[in-house]
Amino acid sequence: MAYRPRGLAAPRGGGLTGAGASAAPRRFAALRNPDCRPYLFGAALAMMADNIEHVITYWVLWEKFHSPALAGFQVISHWVPFLLFSVYFGGLADRFDCRRVIQAAQALFMLVSVLWGVLFLTGTLQIWQACVLLMLHGLAGSLWGPGEQLMLHDFVGDEELPSAVRLNATFRSLGVLFGPVIGSALLLGLGPTAGIFVNVLFYLPLTLFLFRTRFTGHTRDGGIVRHERVGVLDSLRVLRAVRANHTLVSMIVLGGLGSFFVGASIQSSMPIFAQDLGAGSAGTAYGVLLFANGAGGVLGGLLLEATGWIPATVGAAIVSTFAYGVSTLLFAVTGSYPVAVALLVIGGVASLAAMSVGQTVVQLLAPPGDRGKVLGVYGVSASGLRFGSGIMVGLFGAVVGIHWSLGLSAAALCVGTILAALPALRLHSRRQ
Repeated sequence: MAYRPRGLAAPRGGGLTGAGASAAPRRFAALRNPDCRPYLFGAALAMMADNIEHVITYWVLWEKFHSPALAGFQVISHWVPFLLFSVYFGGLADRFDCRRVIQAAQALFMLVSVLWGVLFLTGTLQIWQACVLLMLHGLAGSLWGPGEQLMLHDFVGDEELPSAVRLNATFRSLGVLFGPVIGSALLLGLGPTAGIFVNVLFYLPLTLFLFRTRFTGHTRDGGIVRHERVGVLDSLRVLRAVRANHTLVSMIVLGGLGSFFVGASIQSSMPIFAQDLGAGSAGTAYGVLLFANGAGGVLGGLLLEATGWIPATVGAAIVSTFAYGVSTLLFAVTGSYPVAVALLVIGGVASLAAMSVGQTVVQLLAPPGDRGKVLGVYGVSASGLRFGSGIMVGLFGAVVGIHWSLGLSAAALCVGTILAALPALRLHSRRQ
């Protein structure tokens, strides 16, 4: 049956203060929830396993092939599946039990790790095989995303959804922060072959928990109400439905701006900044800068959850995205190493706030039957467009220098954020 988009829900409460701005939930509400808490820990372990695999496989691929082109493909293959398939996978999350969708993603992650291990063990790894496995890994990540967001909503409901999204992002940041540490320890202690096989175990807690929970991603919405098919090309129909809601469009555009102009490029360019800003040893400076960037997300998530300073509103998403752009711009131009570390922490807080608020607002505005597909559209923007940051910062940086390219990209993010805020501001003004 062809996909016929439903009308999108109106913002709750209106304008800049509205989406989801109900009574403030308990601090760390999602962590207190006995159904959601095991998921948060399992997701953190799975995200850590994701990053462990990157550490081990990227090292092996560089040692074996010394191919800069393959190194570039590693980034592209990770994010392009989000760009191409997020809406389709969101449709799957709408149509099926989200427990099984996420388990399928985790099974694909584990299969890829096992196949890496077999190729390492037999010494038969070739470039085309590496490219296939890298693409499968990216597909697993994009399949996981929409189903996860529906499960979070099902665990806690509307009132505590901001806490669930924020804490899930925080726990994922913990996985990103500790993944390289554990990955390096496995690589050095066990070697790449044994290390990649051990990595499979970190995916199991989340996979097994999903057999035990009664939530399906749809229980609060009365179950799956329709079973229409959604093809990859039907993403355009979802986009046409979304464009009628200016608040949703603003959130999707904001997510895409941060993804496209900064995205993953700040991590990949960190060695250059470490060399330019290094206090004593460039290696030590590199490690501290990376840690500051990751720690900002973790500390920021915990701080925001404990204080409730940033509500789940459109205005908060706009301010957070703008703050992310400003902190990145100042990081690009500063010559002070301590200031750079501080700005990375601030940027990590702002980035987590912008992403978690944006996802929450999109969830609250999306109609239940189309929530997965609308979140898929958000995933296309907020994750899929990250490949563009390699062009805006990486390739452009080869021409004008990485400081200039990151600074100009961050400035473009600030300008774009202001432009994206104008429709929401006009809507708020009309309602006033």
